[in-house]
Amino acid sequence: MTDIDIERRDSLAAYLGERGWTVTDFQVLSGGVSNKTVWARIEGQPGNGWVIKQCLEKLRVQADWFTSPDRLHVEALALQRMPSLLLRRQVPQFIFEDESAHILAMQAVEMPHLTLKQYLLRGSVDANHIAEFALMLAMLHAKTAADLPAWEADFSNRSFYETLRLEAYYSFAAENVPAAAHFLHRLIDDTRAHRLAVVHGDYSPKNVIITSHGLVLLDYEVMHIGDPTFDIGFAMTHLLSKAHHLPDARPALLAAASQFASQVLMASSPLSDTPGYESRAVRQTLGCLMARVAGRSPLEYLSDAEKTRQREMTLALMADAPATFTGLVTRFEGMLRDA
Repeated sequence: MTDIDIERRDSLAAYLGERGWTVTDFQVLSGGVSNKTVWARIEGQPGNGWVIKQCLEKLRVQADWFTSPDRLHVEALALQRMPSLLLRRQVPQFIFEDESAHILAMQAVEMPHLTLKQYLLRGSVDANHIAEFALMLAMLHAKTAADLPAWEADFSNRSFYETLRLEAYYSFAAENVPAAAHFLHRLIDDTRAHRLAVVHGDYSPKNVIITSHGLVLLDYEVMHIGDPTFDIGFAMTHLLSKAHHLPDARPALLAAASQFASQVLMASSPLSDTPGYESRAVRQTLGCLMARVAGRSPLEYLSDAEKTRQREMTLALMADAPATFTGLVTRFEGMLRDA
């Protein structure tokens, strides 16, 4: 069938019906900008139902942002290969992929649940969550770095990373904040020069679900072989930005940022021991801190005043970038205290 819209129950039911499956319950899920995502219970199928995604060509953000829906095939490959890197419970079970319709189905995670983002925005910080968040990323990086040729065929394409991250985050922010342009363009060049490990590309608390058994990692559309320091900086940005946004939870969130940085670097050795690795991860953090207030996808929970403050703080840090995460967190905390 053509013109499938999975957010319409009748359209999804007809589509799955052609494949022998019957929808018995249905709910549209929210939160993403790059896909239509729904939950459906399927007659006769075990578990908690399916999560079904349909890739969008134009992303749901204010600025015009286009990218090929073929990226969903990257996620399908990742769902099938990630269980060799992480615990089985940490990766949703792959069900099927329809490449022509850009539709993917996976087993739904147990309900009810929260994302790590929802949990942190409540001001709740659990050191066990942060430790698992760090360890999952370290295992992805360290294990693929140790056997990179085995991942080349599936994840050598960096075109989606270029459009969804380097252009949409760093290049777009450089246009909006000329004072940051030199730093960001150098960071883009440096990032392109490193092909060290498989990079998740969207390693964010919004893509981590907290269950009774631990964490589950989602959203692999931007996975590629590249510079793993990007993932570290991307994740650190979320912890620091939430520390900025939530004064009452700030000490706990800053401690979580320090814990995450320390544990991910320690657990990804010997990859993380290569010269310049930590300092590059710090610069990726600064690039993402700027991108999340001046790029195509600004953090929705930051007020206009907080976005302005984060931009000015990040510019000051870019002018004299710390070499370590200890230095970064200390200076970030001091700037917030003085603001």
